Amino acid sequence: MGWKADAVPLAARLSDVYLGAGRFQDASSLATRALDLAVQHRRRGDHVWALHLLAEIASHCDPPHLDQADGHYRQALALADELGMRPLVAHCHFGLGKLYPRTGKREQAQEHLTTAATMYREMDMRYWLEQAEGEIRVRA
Repeated sequence: MGWKADAVPLAARLSDVYLGAGRFQDASSLATRALDLAVQHRRRGDHVWALHLLAEIASHCDPPHLDQADGHYRQALALADELGMRPLVAHCHFGLGKLYPRTGKREQAQEHLTTAATMYREMDMRYWLEQAEGEIRVRA
């Protein structure tokens, strides 16, 4: 199938739907395809979203692929920061904050959750602020 560059966001959205349905293999396959297309067509914003999505998929698998999730979150965080994609930077911090307790990095988890909550507050992203604050309360 010949995929075009403008199919990247659609592939990523469908991958996210598969993730929500627990269809991790389908989600991973589409997210990987979205990442490949984003890189091929130099769509850096889509590249970041695809990396973040791959991190989410890896962290939700059963069992989770913790090292893979960590790597994808860190790559997405660096690129999102470089591109000024503040909401996605916050989402990456939030993802790392939820991931790190599972790897024994409790102090780093708290730092990432606090950073995410601060960013969500600054951007008036109330739903996500509540989610981050809830995670902070659980970890306290």
